[in-house]
Amino acid sequence: MFKIANTNAAVPLMPGSLDHHNQNHQMAAQFSISEAWTGDLSSGMLRLAEWSARLHGLSAQECGLLSLIRCYDAKDRGHILELFEQAATLCSSFCFSTTIIMPNGLRQPLFCMGESNGLEKKYSGSLVGVFIFPRFKLEGPRQITSRQ
Repeated sequence: MFKIANTNAAVPLMPGSLDHHNQNHQMAAQFSISEAWTGDLSSGMLRLAEWSARLHGLSAQECGLLSLIRCYDAKDRGHILELFEQAATLCSSFCFSTTIIMPNGLRQPLFCMGESNGLEKKYSGSLVGVFIFPRFKLEGPRQITSRQ
């Protein structure tokens, strides 16, 4: 899944959307780990939280986009790169899902949601988002099944 949509920063959040009584964080934490990330479009650097950096096989929490996506499933990399390029040129909300291929052969599913903003001036702007890692790993592509 690779989706991007233009956004309007002037559009307010839905009433009650940030009301923590309407969200079940414990249920989400039972099934996944989520961590925020940020990106600076003037430098091209992304800043990840510790767990995200580790799962991406990175030794540092700051990296470039190509370093970030090198561990993603090869068939998804081009789509994800294109999505980030689009987000860097127009204020957008985006999401994607892929699989991290770990050095030991295990596969970690990954969901990402984010947005870009502040692109009014050339060579400026930022990205902000969240990585969601389901609390399981796959042993290989054959372990994934779909029912129709």
